[in-house]
Amino acid sequence: MKQIIVFAGTTEGRLLSEWLSGEGLSVLVCVATEYGSLLMKEGENLEVRKGRLSREEMVHLFGKEEPPLVLDATHPYAVEVSGNIRTACESAGCEYLRLIRSADPIHEQENDCVAVESVKEAADRLAETKGRILVTTGSKELHYFTEIPDYQERVYARVLATPEVVAHCKELGFLGQHLICMQGPFSREMNAAMLRQFDASWLVTKESGKEGGFSEKLAAAREAGARVVLVGRPLEEEGVSVEEGIEFLRERFSLETYPKLSAERQEENTGNQVGANPGEETKKKVILAGIGMGTADTMTKEVWEAFQKADCILGAGRMLESFRGLGKPMLDAYVPEKMTAYVREHPEYRRIAVALSGDVGFYSGAKRLIGAFEQEGILVELMPGISSVAYLCSRLGIAWEDVKLMSIHGRKGNLIEAVRENLRTFTLLGGKDNVEALCRELLYYGMDQVIIYVGERLHYPEERITKGTPAELQGQAFDGLCAALIENPDYQGGMSSCIPDEEFVRGKAPMTKSEIRCLCVAKLGLQRDSLVYDIGAGTGSVSVEMAFQVPEGTVWAIEKEEEAAKLIRENCRKFQVSNIEVVEGMAPEAFLDLSVPTHAFIGGSSGNLREILELLLKKNPKIRVVISAVTLETIGETVQCLKELPFAGTEAVQVQTSKAKTLGRYQLMMGQNPVYIFTADGNADK
Repeated sequence: MKQIIVFAGTTEGRLLSEWLSGEGLSVLVCVATEYGSLLMKEGENLEVRKGRLSREEMVHLFGKEEPPLVLDATHPYAVEVSGNIRTACESAGCEYLRLIRSADPIHEQENDCVAVESVKEAADRLAETKGRILVTTGSKELHYFTEIPDYQERVYARVLATPEVVAHCKELGFLGQHLICMQGPFSREMNAAMLRQFDASWLVTKESGKEGGFSEKLAAAREAGARVVLVGRPLEEEGVSVEEGIEFLRERFSLETYPKLSAERQEENTGNQVGANPGEETKKKVILAGIGMGTADTMTKEVWEAFQKADCILGAGRMLESFRGLGKPMLDAYVPEKMTAYVREHPEYRRIAVALSGDVGFYSGAKRLIGAFEQEGILVELMPGISSVAYLCSRLGIAWEDVKLMSIHGRKGNLIEAVRENLRTFTLLGGKDNVEALCRELLYYGMDQVIIYVGERLHYPEERITKGTPAELQGQAFDGLCAALIENPDYQGGMSSCIPDEEFVRGKAPMTKSEIRCLCVAKLGLQRDSLVYDIGAGTGSVSVEMAFQVPEGTVWAIEKEEEAAKLIRENCRKFQVSNIEVVEGMAPEAFLDLSVPTHAFIGGSSGNLREILELLLKKNPKIRVVISAVTLETIGETVQCLKELPFAGTEAVQVQTSKAKTLGRYQLMMGQNPVYIFTADGNADK
């Protein structure tokens, strides 16, 4: 005798069935297809019935039980099936509860969305248009699209990968790449990639709610420049949300609000949790797991078991491939907000596993995800994996204990500085910061002698490790995401300071002398990540000195003379500093739109000193400035400005140096002009 009969045409229906049976309730799950039955796992309290039922068959089935509670968790578009379930319940005297997916609202700004009432109307509309079409409304009504002229060339159908569906679609004439057999829901990136791959001008979809990936389809269409043909969602006259349904079931059967963890899982809650407290065994738990290179045999036993026992699995793109065979609900995502929203919308998931490439402690998304999940009140556990640097170095037969670790995949990093100062530098590459861009930058800064090892698809059957100089690798094709180890036999090591004047490319531009330059930079008190303006940069000598001090920061070299700006760029290349940005123009206008600085050095103001200082204070009221002055007029103006503007801790130092010059058998000390160095900190309270 079954207490509950669930028509599980959606993921929510399946998961609710597993939860209820796990609570000891006797559950019968009805699914229409072979594919649906494969997703369900029969157990002591869970029976699965496969096949479509007529209304009369439903009445007969309900009559065999003592009348059960019937949960209708079929798809929002299964209008006929829902109607049959409802009327069959009325005939058999059963209680009926319809569970409705949360709908995604269509905003007014969706100007490229064409709304129609049916799939047939969508096909009729598209028959009058031009351009390729990606249809995501399933196979049942796919025959309507065969009425479109040249449909076998224009239409691409995305359907479930079952033998029956594939055979049906082939009979309709959808063959080759025009038949895409995949299981959703799909991420925005996947949808956009498909639209671009087929150069589709149209996307046909139904309003399938958040769980059906509707918002991801709309976002992908906007990104790919495709218009959306939206088949309007059938009106729901009665029903409750999944969340309301869970509350109803809890009260009806005296259950916990959410699915309760089994004793086995409660015991597992004593691991390496972030923020865990005694007595929290029944709380949700997220496991952030490093999956090594992404294949099952590069995962630890602990990590693999965590995914086997998870209620659902989250991860980006190919991270999910190794877990397809587990039959778990999956979300293709890497943004914390999207992951937390998904977990929030699925209270039935109590144990969530997140797949992160490599190791969770090496440039992974774990850092951001910990905070995001903890804000939701969810326990977090970290499980380490094999990092890409450890794996690549092992394949090359070298130790990685002295390797400088970097990543410029999706982040800013001064890779040139790392290569210049280290024998070996490891970096992750991706997006616009790919192998081609790396080789181009290394060659620009004169690092043509370095050796690069590029690792692609590590530990997969198609793994490839390529060795070469920047010139040899430039122009070759590589994966969008890969790892690279760079060896520099001419690495310098350490940090340069007080560079001799003669080492700079000179020209006619003025240059702050070495001894004064060192003192000015020291007075600034720079940090590794400081953001610095060099105003009146001249040859860029001070900019170069500062760039060495802020390898994780940026120096903006602001110079009004075009010839001097060229010299700065030449010196950047010569000294291999990539964290200097040359800005041509007159200060203060030239730095009006630049990022907020933490420090500023003023070596030349062209008579605009007050205006420069006022704008610096406006950008950062606590900025630290150093001003060098030689003429009496500049000295007087500086003293006046530092008195009248909101500065504190003002210091003035007068420096005069002499250098020995050989004349015949003698060395004479040649005095240089005295220089005044002013140091001050912004003080908003002054």
